[in-house]
Amino acid sequence: MSQELYNLMDWQKIEAIVYSEENEPQKTLRPQVTKNGILFQCFFPGAKEVKLYFGKKKWEYKMEMQDEAGFFACLIPEKKIVNYVYKVSYGNGEEKTVQDPYYFENQITEEEEKRFCAGICYDIYEILGAHYQTIKGIEGVHFAVWAPNALRVSVVGDFNHWDGRVHQMNRLSQSGIFELFIPGVKLLDLYKYEIKTKDLQVFLKSDPYGNLSEVRPCNASVVTDLSKYQWGDGQWMQKRKTLQKENKPLSVYEIHLGSWKKPEDGREFYNYRELAQMLCAYIKDMGYTHVELLPIMEHPLDESWGYQVTGYYSPTSRFGSCEDFMYFMDYMHQNDIGVILDWVPAHFPKDSFALAKFDGTSLYEYTNQDKAEHPHWGTLVFDYGSPEVKNFLISNALFWVEKYHADGIRMDAVASMLYLDYGRQNSQWEPNIYGGNENLEAVEFLKHLNSILKKKYPEVLLIAEESTAWPAVTGDLENHGLGFDRKWNMGWENDFLDYMQTDPIFRKGVHDKLTFSMLYAYSEKFLLSFSHDEVVHGKGSFLNKMPGEKDKKMANWRVALGFWMAHPGKKLLFMGQDFGQEKEWSEKDSLDWGLLEKKEHKGLQDYVKALLKLYKDCPALYECDDLPNGFEWINHIEVEKNMLTFLRKGEKAADTLVVVCNFSDMIYEDYVIGVPCAGEYREIFNSDEKIFGGAGIKNEGVWKAEKKEKDERPYSIKIQVPALSVQIFSVKECEEKIIKESRIRRELEQKIKEEQYKRGK
Repeated sequence: MSQELYNLMDWQKIEAIVYSEENEPQKTLRPQVTKNGILFQCFFPGAKEVKLYFGKKKWEYKMEMQDEAGFFACLIPEKKIVNYVYKVSYGNGEEKTVQDPYYFENQITEEEEKRFCAGICYDIYEILGAHYQTIKGIEGVHFAVWAPNALRVSVVGDFNHWDGRVHQMNRLSQSGIFELFIPGVKLLDLYKYEIKTKDLQVFLKSDPYGNLSEVRPCNASVVTDLSKYQWGDGQWMQKRKTLQKENKPLSVYEIHLGSWKKPEDGREFYNYRELAQMLCAYIKDMGYTHVELLPIMEHPLDESWGYQVTGYYSPTSRFGSCEDFMYFMDYMHQNDIGVILDWVPAHFPKDSFALAKFDGTSLYEYTNQDKAEHPHWGTLVFDYGSPEVKNFLISNALFWVEKYHADGIRMDAVASMLYLDYGRQNSQWEPNIYGGNENLEAVEFLKHLNSILKKKYPEVLLIAEESTAWPAVTGDLENHGLGFDRKWNMGWENDFLDYMQTDPIFRKGVHDKLTFSMLYAYSEKFLLSFSHDEVVHGKGSFLNKMPGEKDKKMANWRVALGFWMAHPGKKLLFMGQDFGQEKEWSEKDSLDWGLLEKKEHKGLQDYVKALLKLYKDCPALYECDDLPNGFEWINHIEVEKNMLTFLRKGEKAADTLVVVCNFSDMIYEDYVIGVPCAGEYREIFNSDEKIFGGAGIKNEGVWKAEKKEKDERPYSIKIQVPALSVQIFSVKECEEKIIKESRIRRELEQKIKEEQYKRGK
């Protein structure tokens, strides 16, 4: 080695590279123009010989070994850096031609770094992660990961024998992001990040921003390209602005993709594309407007149902590829079905290959151990005070909307985010700066997230699973609300199920559980859920929560579903409950579709189908869900009879419905109910129809209101009320009243004209 070459080389940096402890390898390994030529340096662990081929004519230069570990260098008599490659020979006879990754400039700009550090780089998923692209005419993959406290980060994978010495990444000084463009990496190549900490520990991590993952139990990230799929849902994307308004019907079918149906050919799961077609046919036949998927983000443990996420930017590979999932979303949209994705911003698992202690420190989780650990689930809590962590989460919500056209985001466990003492003993939490138990950082994060998502996609639904009385969850951000569109009404669900599980003989003692929800029904914009949470952990199915023998269980579940549909609030029902799943749900097993061969279960399914059609056909059941004038009690104090009667109203008076609910085992003949006006009343729905499994007690034809006071109303009708039933009547006001109101209106208009004429004179 010449003295000139020796003097040009930074031996301290070279030693750091050889020992894989360098976080700015590009400064050494990128060609350097000197006054006497161009200095080339490279590190190929285990290499015995390296030749440099330079320029269009591929001038050959043999490089000198500077370190037996595989560090080579040479000085060539050129003045301008042009295309070059290395030809590397190994002792085992292997040879390969390598395009130098350190030849390419950093791709992340200072402005992008600044926005990320401030927590406002909302398209950070386009920057971090692995992105297949072409730079300077060379195809490869740009890798970038945030690991500010790491000593060194490398990309490892099939393409470099998982050797962390080969592709050491370049650290960006402002943000702690490491990046490297690696030529020749192909789609579907496996990769991870090898991280060396400052105390010289070395471990592997999957990519927090990775778009595809191996099927569990393997956990490497997989190179993919999200830009190739050709979407065909343009019409849906245009009209969902109207379809998802507050005054439109919203009936959600909540499902777990892995256990909705299982293949009969020995496979563990169906593909997304197969599921799309089967599920779409079922949803359209039943009449739901939307489907909500339990988390489909990558997760290692089936038993978590997707709620312990390790790949926030990766749809689970259990059911196929990213394009397969895009097809699923596209197919649903082309068939006018909205898709809501369950999303978990509250916590993440401790799996060593994922986010936990990502760079050897508490990076994504709080540094305070009590604050970081979630005692209920044995998981870790995101640090909502960190701008970069907030950026990770906000961008993730936007990612599913932008890349996969999600129509709604349902945020799991919001209550656990809002309260510092949620699930904790007194010794396990500290009050906020004002002495309260509110997690002010989480509150600000939720407001920030909702404001950004609503600004970019105002029509996309934001739904909170929030189980406490936190005020204004669906309130406007400008008025100190959290900015959600809907909140699960878990109080209603718990009270109502307590009531329904009580034997009808004793229901009069818990009648308040039936009516209490209307005291707070307009404090939020609610979604009424019969969700998966109530059919696991020994709780049994909804049908088997009902009292009595099989026929009574069916009748009780029919009346429960009828009341659910008539009660103010949007609707959600977990899979299998619409045909009377008998056993408790398990993620390991398919739903018991064979039950539909039994008359009573097919009748229940037909009943739910009829309910969903009624819901969409009757504006009174959805238009004014969030307005007090959309509901009016007729009689809610007939405790001894277990009866409720009320009105549902739409934007038009002609759409008004009378709802009669009998939660007792008794048939009430000649039951008199007060009605809103004189006119004709027709029974348009009855849960006791024989085709649904009932006794067939009905009110045929038209029932004219009599001028007899009842329920503090001047008019009433006398009807037959079956046991355990819901009946719904349409209202047609009498001609006399319409004529009278028209005459009064004309007289008023004439009077106004006369007064205007007088003022004019």
